[in-house]
Amino acid sequence: MVGSALVEAMSGEFGGKLQILSEDFDPRALVVVEPVPAAVKDGGEMNGGAGREEEEEEKRPEIVLGRNVHTSCLAVTEPDANDEFTGDKEAYMASVLARYRKTLMERTKHHLGYPYNLDFDYGALSQLQHFSINNLGDPFIESNYGVHSREFEVGVLDWFARLWELEKDEYWGYITNCGTEGNLHGILVGREVHPNGILYASQESHYSVFKAARMYRMGCVKVATSLSGEIDCADFKAKLLVNKDKPAIVNVNIGTTVKGAVDDLDLVIKTLEECGFTHDRFYIHCDGALFGLMMPFVKRAPKVTFKKPIGSVSVSGHKFVGCPMPCGVQITRMEHINTLSRNVEYLASRDATIMGSRNGHAPIFLWYTLNRKGYNGFQKEVQKCLRNAHYLKGRLRDAGIGAMLNELSSTVVFERPFDGEFVRRWQLACQGNIAHVVVMPNVTIEKLDRFLDELLEERSKWFQEKNVRPPCVAADIGSENCMCALHMPPPMCSA
Repeated sequence: MVGSALVEAMSGEFGGKLQILSEDFDPRALVVVEPVPAAVKDGGEMNGGAGREEEEEEKRPEIVLGRNVHTSCLAVTEPDANDEFTGDKEAYMASVLARYRKTLMERTKHHLGYPYNLDFDYGALSQLQHFSINNLGDPFIESNYGVHSREFEVGVLDWFARLWELEKDEYWGYITNCGTEGNLHGILVGREVHPNGILYASQESHYSVFKAARMYRMGCVKVATSLSGEIDCADFKAKLLVNKDKPAIVNVNIGTTVKGAVDDLDLVIKTLEECGFTHDRFYIHCDGALFGLMMPFVKRAPKVTFKKPIGSVSVSGHKFVGCPMPCGVQITRMEHINTLSRNVEYLASRDATIMGSRNGHAPIFLWYTLNRKGYNGFQKEVQKCLRNAHYLKGRLRDAGIGAMLNELSSTVVFERPFDGEFVRRWQLACQGNIAHVVVMPNVTIEKLDRFLDELLEERSKWFQEKNVRPPCVAADIGSENCMCALHMPPPMCSA
């Protein structure tokens, strides 16, 4: 296929054996040694001293499916014959859960690298945990299964449809089991609308976009990005022109995974039109996993709206909203969904979803939060996140640490900490020489100060050798954001 490449199917072998743990198992002991970036030695050589490269290479784990973390497990064992009298098994399980809860509390205190809002209280919904709530099939068509939460689900969908300016009789959607499912569904609708279309996505797109290309055996073209992580529309245009005889299915990022960059939706549409693509020859899916719910509440931010020629939008429910279980929202145009929808006699309904059974509790949690916070509540939380993100970036820069913050983002990108243990402690997401902190509503100034104090203390140890310096991150976040010896601005002379 000219100008594109079919994404290769995944392959891999599972290996490793499970190990039965003793009763004094501590869940905190389960850690994975991550690769640590090399420091820069004088002269620009990527090495931290004699033998350091070989040492770090030994620390890098081989990524093998099924063998990374679960080489250890909490074994499931049969109760003793007299256990109902002794209660030993119940006592053991209670102790395991108590230790696990303690671990969760500790890990939550040091959670900074992944976009989950941990500031929530759903105690009022505990009364519903005794029910198996399953939203089978189409949310708008009641099936024979009566223990569902469709009323809540449709209420949530209506709220998001209003947010993105699509009338009730013009949209279709459902609450997904995660953000990835939203991308899989949006791209699937695009593929069904344009069966011979080519998928275009920036190289900074979430991995689920390329997973969709593999699953659906679609032609997929990766588009270059700027240093900020935003799609490069000049490169996009060049690649569109090579394949202008085929429809375009485009993934637009409303906040990239690593840098929090927002693709310019208006420029993407303009580029498609300039390349001769009429609105009936392209389909745009907007991946708004995190920032799709934040951007509507940012002043002067460009709008994501169905008044523009887009096909679908998806967001995650467990990220900014703060749902305790993974879930998401997918909204598309009613005119597109008939290409997917099929009658299912077994359910006495129709189905156009990716999954069959869907968590019926998730819509209730989302409905509860949307009602409690409303538009005003979310706007306050967004402004708080942006303020705290600017605070973090400023403190990092003042400490001589290279850092970047995109204008429409709460994701602060900075030099990757040199020590893997520090990365694990604060659960930082890393890529190459950079790491990031995603400032969510639960991330307070006090928490950021604790993180910064630890980082600066550890940093003084990492680079105490005179010939060892922090890595240059100019290639990752731009020379203007890098604070290495080569790019650090000279000190200002006093008059």
